[in-house]
Amino acid sequence: MVFRIQPHVRLHEWVAEEHGFFAAEGLEYAFDAAGFAGGTSSVAREDDAPLDVRSGALEDMAAGRSAEVSCACHWAVNAAATEHHGRMYGNAYSVCPAGIYVAPDRGLREPRDLAGVEVGVGYHSGSHYSALQGLEPFLPRGDIRLGFVGRPFERVRLLLEGTVSAVNVWGAGAYVLEQRGFAKLVDTTFVMGFFLSPSADPQDVERYFRALLRAQQEIDLEPKHYTHYWAREVPEDLLALVDVRRFGPGERVVPQPYTSEMFERAHAWMQTWDLLDPEAAAGARYEDVVLRAPTFPGPHEHAR
Repeated sequence: MVFRIQPHVRLHEWVAEEHGFFAAEGLEYAFDAAGFAGGTSSVAREDDAPLDVRSGALEDMAAGRSAEVSCACHWAVNAAATEHHGRMYGNAYSVCPAGIYVAPDRGLREPRDLAGVEVGVGYHSGSHYSALQGLEPFLPRGDIRLGFVGRPFERVRLLLEGTVSAVNVWGAGAYVLEQRGFAKLVDTTFVMGFFLSPSADPQDVERYFRALLRAQQEIDLEPKHYTHYWAREVPEDLLALVDVRRFGPGERVVPQPYTSEMFERAHAWMQTWDLLDPEAAAGARYEDVVLRAPTFPGPHEHAR
């Protein structure tokens, strides 16, 4: 079976493909450059499109994604695996830089100024959960207001247009707003989890992650050598506004286990916000929904 690989609005898959890391691990794969990334970056809002969008990463995973391994915030992956739509990968996770950015003309200077202000996020996605977690230290829960306004780059457009006052965005979208002079009021950096389709072969999954970690090493050593790949992730209208050479490296893959403690803490926090089906959560066992392999090392661990 061919292992389907799609970039995920980050640099790693592009770098691994450039250097032949997937092939070097013996992975039989298809690289879909216009898959997940293309679907995310190409979305354009029609003038009469509703702003309220009640579908996000969790619903997307429940419907079935087209790649063997994909990503979303660890809360959504946790929930999707708990509901048996696939499995969560337990030998690694990633850390994704994110923040709540605000329009310069709305008088928003401090996190407390966001009390009662609607922050644009994606429903049941990293921006949704991380906004709640990021705002908790600054505001009473009753003062936190979220608006569900769709995919990441659409939120960037809405803030640039002045349609909304604040948005929570991550990765390339955050770099676009920073370069256009928008201020970050709250850092919402969060953990991404890896979601495995039910058809994913565990041995192929390990080959994929060995290649991904080699790509991470390349990015760590020479990040500016690879920032040109952001141009493949950012839609054309936004790309015309920025210089991707000034972007940072974005998300970082961490070769540490997503432990049972992390799993349970994520569950507990989601339940305090009524973000997890209580019935599904009650029967969830880490061993049943998280795939842990014995170890990462492979034949190409030290090859250069």
